[in-house]
Amino acid sequence: MLFLEQPPRFLFFTGKGGVGKTSIACATAIQLAEGGKRVLLVSTDPASNVGQVFGISIGNHITAVPTVPNLAALEIDPQAAAQGYRDRIVGPVRGILPDDVVKGIEEQLSGACTTEIAAFDEFTALLVDSPITDNYDHIIFDTAPTGHTIRLLQLPGAWSGFLEEDKGDASCLGPLAGLEKQREQYKAAVGALADGQRTRLILVARAQQSTLREVARTHEELAEIGLKQQYLVINGILPKVEAENDGLAAAIYQREQAALNAIPEVLKQLPQDLVALKAFDLVGLDALRQLLTDTPYQQRGTNESAVEVDKPNLSQLVDSIAADGHGLIMTMGKGGVGKTTVAAAVAVELANRGLPVHLTTSDPAAHLSDTLNGTLDNLTVSRIDPHEETERYRQHVLETKGAQLDAHGRALLEEDLRSPCTEEVAVFQAFSRIIREAGKKFVVMDTAPTGHTLLLLDATGAYHREVARQMDKAHLHFTTPMMQLQDPKQTKILIVTLAEKTPVLEAANLQADLRRAGIEPWAWVINNSVAATTTTSSLLHQRALNELVEIRAVAKQYSTRYAVVPMLKDEPVGVQRLLDLAAG
Repeated sequence: MLFLEQPPRFLFFTGKGGVGKTSIACATAIQLAEGGKRVLLVSTDPASNVGQVFGISIGNHITAVPTVPNLAALEIDPQAAAQGYRDRIVGPVRGILPDDVVKGIEEQLSGACTTEIAAFDEFTALLVDSPITDNYDHIIFDTAPTGHTIRLLQLPGAWSGFLEEDKGDASCLGPLAGLEKQREQYKAAVGALADGQRTRLILVARAQQSTLREVARTHEELAEIGLKQQYLVINGILPKVEAENDGLAAAIYQREQAALNAIPEVLKQLPQDLVALKAFDLVGLDALRQLLTDTPYQQRGTNESAVEVDKPNLSQLVDSIAADGHGLIMTMGKGGVGKTTVAAAVAVELANRGLPVHLTTSDPAAHLSDTLNGTLDNLTVSRIDPHEETERYRQHVLETKGAQLDAHGRALLEEDLRSPCTEEVAVFQAFSRIIREAGKKFVVMDTAPTGHTLLLLDATGAYHREVARQMDKAHLHFTTPMMQLQDPKQTKILIVTLAEKTPVLEAANLQADLRRAGIEPWAWVINNSVAATTTTSSLLHQRALNELVEIRAVAKQYSTRYAVVPMLKDEPVGVQRLLDLAAG
């Protein structure tokens, strides 16, 4: 593997949920440790299963892995880090400042940016010279800080004065209020990240065009701020031998090869490794030792010769949706799980029943017109352009709040307005205009990936509270977008996931976050499932058996209302294929 040749001290694995970051990071740690190096494996993934992989309990303290000499691990809980971070900032002023001021501070610290920065705060000490890490030759991080987080930490000082004067408008500068005392340490940490002699970033992806486009954006964002020592690992590629006698496997193989041939130009310059798809769960030392090798797959013994699973199809969910006659349907989930396809399939199924439907998306990587590849009576399609909406919002803020700022204050405000938070506030304003249509017809929204969606909901909550405060004083009746999202009679949220451990855990975290906002997801959609197909490929058959565990977990632990969408031989493009997909 090229990314393992002459590795520097710090190795960062980054990529979206379900691509195999944790497995590859664990396999790398084992290989280096068994080669005689002293290794510390650190996870900042909210869905971390590093402890489960090694069969031990780890948590937020350095723990030796008894089965692998020279290896220790640490799991940083981002949510716990964020809560501790909030307590450190809010605690000293609670009871001193007015309640509404304290609530304002808590609101600023409620978004995903706080979680990112708090996690960075936790592992910063691991990037600088410290007695904690002196004994380790290599420190491996499962997940890396985003380009946005690093850019914020590179800003000039004066957070406190800027915030105290309430000159910010979006929510990303708030989390920085407690960082001033550690600025030198952060500067050293960011310096270590940008030093190619000390740090290597490994971008992990799957052989899917949408995933590779997203990785290309990540590569450019990180390179822009000086993190240029990057490698690409494309994980989970179906071996050609599996495609020889099975139609489904052959179709998957051809799609993956097409994606590899069309890899974005900016990624072609990176050193690249390909990792073959494995049939077995990547848990335990034996499995992890095989991950980064070319060891051919061998069928494991199993008592199950056929895959049987309770698999209600998407059309059955639409039966219940259609009964209401109108309403808002939102698909939510991590990038790469197929939200756009599911949204399009739901919209087409509703329209095919003679119901008026407006299908819209804000996902910059979505191509609804390509997915539909045609028209259908009763169906209208629109796309909210995040760039246009964000620019419109930025200009409005700069012309209002920014008008009275000096050059330094305006520079800080402009940086704040370059954040993902700003984009989601702007996009939500555009969404709000469309939401009103849901009182008369079905509106199906394909939303942005989970982290940004939660920021969108944070913004919605703030808007809701402000409207409620003003309207209550005037004794007026009102309905805000948040109230509509919280009303199951008006809004049905479909959480989209894959039948794999990490995507299911991330979907469960999303559900918990939605519930904290008073929003109850209506159903889960398990997309792209091998278990819902028929295959003669021994590798795919074993993966189908593995999927059963996750499908049953969804049914028993997370949602009694769900649908299983099969992996198709052909891409679900065009009205007829979308109808076929819904029918299962």
